[in-house]
Amino acid sequence: MSSKELDVALRAAKIASKILVAHFKTGVASTEKSIDNKSEGLVTVADLETEKAIIDTIKNEFPDHDFLAEESTATANGSEHLWVIDPLDGTNNFAFGIPHFGTSIAYYRGGVPMVGVVVDPLRDDWYVAERGKGAKKNGELATVCDHAKLQNTICGTGFYYDRGEMMSRTLRSIESLFHANVQGVRRMGAATLDLSWVGCGQFGAFFEYQLSPWDFAAAKLFVTEAGGKVTDCEGNEIGLESTSVLATNGLLHEEVLRLVQRK
Repeated sequence: MSSKELDVALRAAKIASKILVAHFKTGVASTEKSIDNKSEGLVTVADLETEKAIIDTIKNEFPDHDFLAEESTATANGSEHLWVIDPLDGTNNFAFGIPHFGTSIAYYRGGVPMVGVVVDPLRDDWYVAERGKGAKKNGELATVCDHAKLQNTICGTGFYYDRGEMMSRTLRSIESLFHANVQGVRRMGAATLDLSWVGCGQFGAFFEYQLSPWDFAAAKLFVTEAGGKVTDCEGNEIGLESTSVLATNGLLHEEVLRLVQRK
């Protein structure tokens, strides 16, 4: 029996999916998003509309809960009941007509992740986790892959908007993975889905040097409930701050960590 929080998260994600699919099919209006006068990529009308729909749906059931969401400026440090939302992860893909993007909704109680929902609206793939109850993709149990060697697995990665040292560091780590004979490396452009793919076994590992909490809050729970491991790229536990992220099937964690640690 699922919790009320999970039921509400699923309902909100279904509404979000319909909005995103409709916008994707009819065309995307977008503008530049900037922080401190620096370009941080695109924000679309769909981002804003979807976030509002998600928050309104949750607030209708939980009016006293707090929210941490990508397109808002709210913070909720120390909140007992916190929803962490990415209405549209993969905005650049979405804006350029690339059919790979997702929505992420997580519920934290007392700083602990309790519910995570990630949906790929175009493929209608649902990645759902509840603390202590395992992870499921489209209703079927999800588990990480059993790859113990890099040569047998695919690794995912991502790039932040930075075009300086962080980009160079990512490229050096990709080179290190290839020198370690990894089967392949993929950069898909939607971290929420990339992390969920670790939980389902498509990727043996995924790393990125700068992610916001809404990028990983739901998928982190999905990976761990599927039997995987998630830390930052220095091997430390992660909370709800912007950070680097390394997610693996567990078997590969120490080897990949060694390759992606600060160089």
